[in-house]
Amino acid sequence: MRRCDIKGEHQMSWASEEFTDVSLGDKRLDARLIKLCDRFSDAPERPINQACADWAETKAAYRFFQNENVEIGEILAAHRCKTAQRAKKHKTILAVQDTSYFVSHPKTEGLCKMSLKKGKNVKKIFSNGLMVHTCLAVTTEGLPLGLLDQKIFLRKLRSKKTGKANPHDHLPVEEKESYRWLESLENTKEVMGHTDIVTVCDREADLYDFFKYSHQIGAPVLVRAKADRTINRSSRYAEKGVTKLWDHMRQQPETGFYTIDIPKRSKTKHCKEREARTATVTIRFGSFIFNPPRNNPKHNTEPLPDLEMNAIYVLEPNPPDGEEPVEWMLLTDLPVTSYEEAYEKVMWYCLRWRIEMYFKVLKSGFRVEACRLGHAERLARYLTVMSIVAWRLFMITLIARTDPATSCSRFLADCEWKVLFLKANKNKALPKKPPCIGDVVIWVAKLGGYLARKSDGPPGTITLWRGWKRLADLTEGWDLAAQA
Repeated sequence: MRRCDIKGEHQMSWASEEFTDVSLGDKRLDARLIKLCDRFSDAPERPINQACADWAETKAAYRFFQNENVEIGEILAAHRCKTAQRAKKHKTILAVQDTSYFVSHPKTEGLCKMSLKKGKNVKKIFSNGLMVHTCLAVTTEGLPLGLLDQKIFLRKLRSKKTGKANPHDHLPVEEKESYRWLESLENTKEVMGHTDIVTVCDREADLYDFFKYSHQIGAPVLVRAKADRTINRSSRYAEKGVTKLWDHMRQQPETGFYTIDIPKRSKTKHCKEREARTATVTIRFGSFIFNPPRNNPKHNTEPLPDLEMNAIYVLEPNPPDGEEPVEWMLLTDLPVTSYEEAYEKVMWYCLRWRIEMYFKVLKSGFRVEACRLGHAERLARYLTVMSIVAWRLFMITLIARTDPATSCSRFLADCEWKVLFLKANKNKALPKKPPCIGDVVIWVAKLGGYLARKSDGPPGTITLWRGWKRLADLTEGWDLAAQA
């Protein structure tokens, strides 16, 4: 949002503060980046031409995304440094990694073909698009602090299998698409320095090389298991020998139970529709030895170590009729010696859903897939800028839930919260101090159609987007009236 005071004098905007140290090689490019972020914040769901104030500003925006001198890495580096600064105030930070597909117009040049449908008896559909692998910094209370890493790349489709062993399985990890998980782990470690950080990933990161690299650089991870691999029992167990991971964990005693919130899921080709609900789950934990896969090509060049790992097995024993039970196998190299430590790790994994919500903000709220910039490189620059803008609005939405007493002056200028207060509280005088962010978010949501009844849950992101747009319009009117 823009910053202004009661007299219409402009103060530093959020983007000016976020990109204080950005260096794109030209001060005019630095200023244009800040202007674009402010414009997109005011109109998150609108295309470039509608978000900009006039035709001259629209042309400048298009030139910015076409400019080959605008380096994505420089834009991201400035934001990553600010993210690391925000993270220093917290004891532990979760670095949540995930990958998403962004489909674009079929005539956009430079894109790759992506297979979007997988699974048995499902016909694959190939679409043009980009892959975006993102690492989002999240506090243990669930507040997103910014991006720690992002890689936008083209997918290389593998050739069809010929009945022989898949040669892709015998490639070194550095030549595989899955190497992005290791790269992001290293980049996160580099930018965060001495801050305690735990990388959280879903099943796609269940790779021996990922866990090995985690041990090597001292960057702890928490990953949901995908494969029921053969393991060795660790030395703490009287019964030694080889067994399957799931069998081993089912033999561990239940240490307690608790309730978790399961988010709503829309119907897809792969999954049934699921309403949001709560689930009572039991927990088991234990240690095991992670052996290197026999087909790992590095066996020929270096000795591959066995890894000491811990597993946490979460199971819903009595799911509602017609619902699939919650069942997670979480793998970590962090110590897990008690129920409290296991419970903590499961709560951290539940926060992985934050990045799913974040991608939804980008796709459904900001509608970035509707952008028509004509070339993949321009689209990548646009996605980088929009990723940072989307983080900020997503963060404001959630801070009202995690820390509602925070002053709104951290996020809104004086004229913005004053206009909002007068609109939401008719016949009341302006307070001397800015209101808290919890109240402000409710008022913004009401501008977007939120009814705030006792039975209503917290406002959703789409309602808040509508409210932010209305607030931007009201603030602009206030600003114009003050200049008259």
